[in-house]
Amino acid sequence: MKTRIAPLLISVGTLAWQPGAVTAQGLATQQHDSAGIWIVENARPAEGSRLGWRIGPRPEVSIGEVTGDDPYLLSGASDATRLSDGRIVVVNRFTRELRIFDEAGNHLGTWGGTGEGPGEFEPVTIFHIAPLPGDSVIVWGIWHDPLMSVFDPAGNFERRLRPQRSQPGVAGGLIAVAVARDGSILAGPNRISTIADAVTVELWDAQGELRAPLGTHPGVERYRVGERGTESVIFGRSLMLEPWGDVIVVSPTTRYEIKAFAQDGSLARIVRRDHAMRTPTTAHVEGYIEEAVSRIPAAASQASARRRYQSAPVAEYLPAFASVMTDALDHLWVEEFEPPGEELPGVLWTIFDPDGRALGFVETPEDLEIYEIGEHYILGRTRDELDVEYVQLWSLDRAGS
Repeated sequence: MKTRIAPLLISVGTLAWQPGAVTAQGLATQQHDSAGIWIVENARPAEGSRLGWRIGPRPEVSIGEVTGDDPYLLSGASDATRLSDGRIVVVNRFTRELRIFDEAGNHLGTWGGTGEGPGEFEPVTIFHIAPLPGDSVIVWGIWHDPLMSVFDPAGNFERRLRPQRSQPGVAGGLIAVAVARDGSILAGPNRISTIADAVTVELWDAQGELRAPLGTHPGVERYRVGERGTESVIFGRSLMLEPWGDVIVVSPTTRYEIKAFAQDGSLARIVRRDHAMRTPTTAHVEGYIEEAVSRIPAAASQASARRRYQSAPVAEYLPAFASVMTDALDHLWVEEFEPPGEELPGVLWTIFDPDGRALGFVETPEDLEIYEIGEHYILGRTRDELDVEYVQLWSLDRAGS
């Protein structure tokens, strides 16, 4: 999931990625220990520069078809992961299935499905998937049902997990947000509709029991609409939650400051990068509204939504960054926020090494929603001009770093 407002549609059949110029990076960093907290200060990479990592010019594997056999007709491909033997597991949300493809994109089998039997999902909606040690995978939904299911590498259903701390009224009704490689579970607030200046974040063990509280943090910035509804503040704050090696990122997007917590819940690391805060302009706000309204199909609904957005509060500053991800080598990828009207041809990320030192910018294809970054690949989803979904694997060459 990305925070860019409205991705452009592309024709997958003609997609080719043209990376920008590659230059060496020499970024000054300062590191010092303050009260047991490791602080890393980074310069911003030079404008227009790129780290010497290369994304392939086109996808090596593309799963999805406009017409054809059912396994290749994706509907709600909300997540995907690649197993150590090259198989790709796709969460097909609308059919409640895990679809398995070989390293060339050929369908091998389907796990799960709609039903009440072992390994089936009814009425649970699955959404996320994460790898576990030994090539097992864990699958779970969002918002309403905390049930998590584990499958072994052969697709055999192993167990279900319903963390007690995810129940309403317990620890604020937290849900699983991400699963670390060791099986520990990062948990955050249950409802995006909640208006709260401070939300609880926790780290659970593999059984869903509390391992460590990670404190309270600023939640998603929202405002009240009517008696019960809420909407996001235009350019409002988000809270980023992401495992990063042996620490956990918990950071709002209001400042370019990445806070990372240790497994015991203590603040272990603060990573900063030079960033100039910008006040949203009238053109930025108008662009935000037009892009948001354009996603609404009915003209009457568009008019109503436009009036609502025009009276919505606007954040004092644009977000400092858009999202964060970690890769298989424990680099942290921080996505640049692109204000409406200032979009780049691709998506720009600042790459930090496992210790928090900025290495430089890397650019990824504009319309690829990235689900997983391996040592030598990027796995994600895109759509064509007909809104057909494709899960794609792109090569990643780090040799130029």
